[in-house]
This record gives sequence, structure tokens and C-alpha cells, in this order.
Amino acid sequence: MSSFLQSFLDPKKNFLARMHMKAVSTRLRRYGLRYDDTYDQYYHMDIKEALNRLPREVVDARNQRLKRAMDLSMKHEYLSEDLQALQTPFRSYLQEMLALVQRERKEREALGALPLYQRTLP
Repeated sequence: MSSFLQSFLDPKKNFLARMHMKAVSTRLRRYGLRYDDTYDQYYHMDIKEALNRLPREVVDARNQRLKRAMDLSMKHEYLSEDLQALQTPFRSYLQEMLALVQRERKEREALGALPLYQRTLP
């Protein structure tokens, strides 16, 4: 990625990127979600594989956050202000494992090996 594009997307250097990050953070805090919770395991098989490799406690916490967010959304409510202040929407738990899975997939493709998983429609 070019240095111009990196500086354009960096919230520390670009005012618009900083405003966008703040807006996303506010919306995630309202429901108690993290940014990694927005990745859909049915959209891409790499995400599903990365979630399968994570510890059970991390996946259970993710599912609880998603259930709470759906419940609050259906009730047209938000978390209380004190709970919103405790949320950490950009603390990542999936990115490292997802990068590892993608590297492994690209390596297998480069070597001509069969993929670990085939895409199936639910």
C-alpha cells in the first residue's frame, strides 16, 4: 500500500478517518460490541476457520456480545452509560488468527495443495 493511502486511512493523521473511527466506536459501544464481532463467519470461510481455532472462551464471549446486541436492538435500547464507558470496541481478538489462516491458505495455493476446506452454502 502506498504511503499516501496509508496516511489517508490512518486516524492519527487524517481528520475524516478519525471522525469515522469515532462514529464506529460510538455505535459499537452502544451495543457492547467489538469491531471483530462484525465479521460474519458465513461470509468467508477464512473467518469461520479462524473462529474454529480460537479458544472456546473467546468464541463464547463473542456469541454473548452478539446475543446481547441483538436483544438490545430488538428492544430499541442501548447499554447504560456506565457500561458503555467500559467497552473496548477496537480491542482485537480475531485479527492475528485470521491473518495466520489467510497466510496458510495462500501458501497452500502457491504450493498447489488442496484447500483445507471447501465452500459450502448453508
